[in-house]
Amino acid sequence: MRIPDLPESVGHAPFEAHESAVRSYCRAFPAVFGRAKGAFVFDSAGRAYLDFFAGAGTLAFGHNPDFIKRRLLAYIESDGITHGLDLYTEAKAAFIEAFVRHVLAPRGLDYRLQFTGPTGANAVEAALKLARRVTGRQGVFAFSGAYHGLSLGSLAVTANHGKRAAAGTGLHDVTFVPYPDGQLDDAAILAWIERLMTDSHSGVDKPAAVILETLQAEGGINVAPSPWLHDLQALLQRHGVLLIVDDIQVGCHRTGPFFSFERAGITPDIVVLSKAIGGYGLPLSLVLLRPSIDAWRPGEHTGTFRGNQLAFVAGTAALEQAARIDLGAQVQRKGALCERVLHERVAALDPRLKRRGLGLIQGLDGAAIDDGFASRVSRRCFELGMIIETAGRRDTVLKLLPPLNIEEAELLQGLSTIEQAVRDCLRA
Repeated sequence: MRIPDLPESVGHAPFEAHESAVRSYCRAFPAVFGRAKGAFVFDSAGRAYLDFFAGAGTLAFGHNPDFIKRRLLAYIESDGITHGLDLYTEAKAAFIEAFVRHVLAPRGLDYRLQFTGPTGANAVEAALKLARRVTGRQGVFAFSGAYHGLSLGSLAVTANHGKRAAAGTGLHDVTFVPYPDGQLDDAAILAWIERLMTDSHSGVDKPAAVILETLQAEGGINVAPSPWLHDLQALLQRHGVLLIVDDIQVGCHRTGPFFSFERAGITPDIVVLSKAIGGYGLPLSLVLLRPSIDAWRPGEHTGTFRGNQLAFVAGTAALEQAARIDLGAQVQRKGALCERVLHERVAALDPRLKRRGLGLIQGLDGAAIDDGFASRVSRRCFELGMIIETAGRRDTVLKLLPPLNIEEAELLQGLSTIEQAVRDCLRA
């Protein structure tokens, strides 16, 4: 399928002349894009690129899914309210009812919903503030390899030294501990955490909360073992410390189940969601909190765009569609296919390549070849008509993040492109 060309005048000049140097993804994928549909985006020359980036996981149903687009167009045509702050609106009521019906009730979960908007970092900020309010303690434990956002509060619990350096000020009240990524014994990490909390000479005060991703995405597709997650929550409950799970990138069925932590049988005190919860790439972020810790006073945490009505409309459609087609089961089947092909056809090309991941977030670690291998594979994939990013320390992990409803043929096309790119880079 060819998408009509954009005007010939569209090139890099406007961006190079007027946009800040902070831009990043356009440097890795230097095309000018104009249209997108499903699992493909199209540049101004009409060339199609298979999208294994999906808006950093935001586009669970790909680009411009018709079932959401129709709902949005009908809402706009009806003059539905678009900006609602935290007013009661019909669109918000429909979203809340759909979230309770399709997500919370089937899992026996009892959470209050706090809309923070518009980004995941806003939700993380709210979660940290609430944990400190509830416990009366300031400190937070976070993990090596963690990524939670770039506002000052969320940056304080983000581990990447390069990102932290950009703050230009101190980032306080956070203690980093090792993540269970295979470098240290899992039980030893838990013992370390408990020792920090209980040793009167550890130099570290008992924290208000521990924040973690059950699968680190930006950190390099590191999967925390389910038994370890279960034991961590038990440890925190013994010591009255809250557990915050950041499901911004790996929630909303990315690993199969709606929540990434379901595999471990745990119930966090606080969960933060964003990205795919908006359904169509529209900004929406959400904090789920146990009713017993809903200690906010009215207006203590606000945001001008916390009432994004179009995101509520799109998000409601996405929740309903996910339940209708059993999206979680589809992701598990496609994830198993992904794992098999990556193992048998891609990682088998060189024993130094390591695959890891869950569902439709998969990583191919090339660090044992050299630090730049994954980046070279990403560039070669782009030359072959595919968008795929890197993650992890020194960007040594190729990160697969396709739309969750991607057709099997398109998934296999993408995996074949990766296989070809890896072959080419190994020969270079």
